[in-house]
Amino acid sequence: MLHFVIARTEACPNLRTVMSLPHSSLPDEGRIAVVLRSPSLFIRETLAGVITALALIPEVISFSVVAGVDPKVSLIASVVLCLALSVLGGRPAMVTAAAGSVALVIGPMVHQHGVQYILPAVIMAGGIQILFGALGMARLMRFIPQSVMTGFVNALGILIFFAQVPHFWSRSPLIVGLFVLTLLIVLWVPRYIKSIPSPLIAIVVLTLFTVTTGQILPTVGDEGSMSGGLPGLTQLLVPLNLDTLSIIWPCALSIAFVGLLESLLTAKLVDELTVTPSGKRRESIGLGIGNIMAGLYGGIAGCAMIGQTIVNVEMGKGRSRISTLAAGIVLLVLVTALSEVMAKIPMAVLAGIMAIVAIKTFSWHSIQPATVKGAPIAETVVMLITVAATVSTGNLAIGVLGGIIVMAILPARIKRRHELTSEKSSPAQEK
Repeated sequence: MLHFVIARTEACPNLRTVMSLPHSSLPDEGRIAVVLRSPSLFIRETLAGVITALALIPEVISFSVVAGVDPKVSLIASVVLCLALSVLGGRPAMVTAAAGSVALVIGPMVHQHGVQYILPAVIMAGGIQILFGALGMARLMRFIPQSVMTGFVNALGILIFFAQVPHFWSRSPLIVGLFVLTLLIVLWVPRYIKSIPSPLIAIVVLTLFTVTTGQILPTVGDEGSMSGGLPGLTQLLVPLNLDTLSIIWPCALSIAFVGLLESLLTAKLVDELTVTPSGKRRESIGLGIGNIMAGLYGGIAGCAMIGQTIVNVEMGKGRSRISTLAAGIVLLVLVTALSEVMAKIPMAVLAGIMAIVAIKTFSWHSIQPATVKGAPIAETVVMLITVAATVSTGNLAIGVLGGIIVMAILPARIKRRHELTSEKSSPAQEK
């Protein structure tokens, strides 16, 4: 889908103007009032939220291990972020939760100084993000080259897929069989059943099968604690002095800018996928407020999660804030009242769904021989370096910054060569 949109926007500049239209020009299916008046649209948005919530669980739990916090902390923070950004965010249908990129930043501080420093670091990061949005600096995102954006998307597809490999690469025929069955259900059922998202059907049917047959295999409950109930407000356990500031400020700056970068890049991607506009300034301010709220009630920051956003937008066909609001509510119910039910979902099933997400995320158009041959060398090099840097570090921010730096260094020599090639070919065409 992404490569189709990119190809269309390159061939037809009029599509770019659609993305810059005011919010009043949004398609009807993206407006909350229209969704609430249409039972079919409301059901579609709600079901999209259900499968998005289920897709969030394993990744959020695994990210909590990276950050060095209890899984319940990350899950509750994800509920707060998802609900807050459903109202405050500038990009409808984009999913925000406790993400891996932020966990990678928080982890070293937690391991060195302790979890008590997360709260002040997250609050400081949220303040920076609000300031970033208030000053209108989110507009700088428009200067990120398309080749860096394509590299970002391709690297993310690779990272999502390889994160699923441990959950289905097994000698157990049952685990492999569940993974394959999930793929078949998700890909083939939509041909016959369009009213219910196929990933939801796969989760329900295959979970019921494993539970009723008494099969023993890795489940969501094996990934972390699934105890029910809600935590209280996060307590401030460190003094607010210069020593604390010296510990938290590097982490806070990293949280702020990594979160902003991933959220605004994801918003830009969804703009292209849905051919609809979004408010980047509002998204930045909303992310800052959401992170402060998550820090006070949950204890960890987050940002947009592109894999779960693709689940919502592509698989669930979510287009409005109703879908992400439903995802937050469903996740809250799962974490509290239905934690035991959630714990029985086989990891192989969720891995199958996320593997398809990875395949849909990757821009296959960008690596086709005709595309590579026709594109400037600089763009191909920048795309590959962005992918390599992101995959090798596991950090999307490093990959994107690396791609931008390389784009700034390469063009002078390589673009000149491309222009000379174009000039040589043009006289022949005129004859």
